[in-house]
Amino acid sequence: MAEKKTENTKSTKKTKAPRPKKEKEANRVFAIRVTDQELEAIHRAAGPRNATRFIRQVAAAFAAEDEGAFKAVVKEAREARS
Repeated sequence: MAEKKTENTKSTKKTKAPRPKKEKEANRVFAIRVTDQELEAIHRAAGPRNATRFIRQVAAAFAAEDEGAFKAVVKEAREARS
């Protein structure tokens, strides 16, 4: 029997060096129910693209009892609307 020579037709991909893994902080989901009026007020205050960030900052300031942080979030939202 004759032996067949086969060529490797697959192209060789160059791979990048692996990136060092960063330790990620575990993200958790916190869901709340709001009325349509509350949702509209949040979007008016923060803008539709910043609503989640706005609520997260407000909640963190409230939990930490940090009035300065709360006022800073409100001020930033006011400036963003202007």
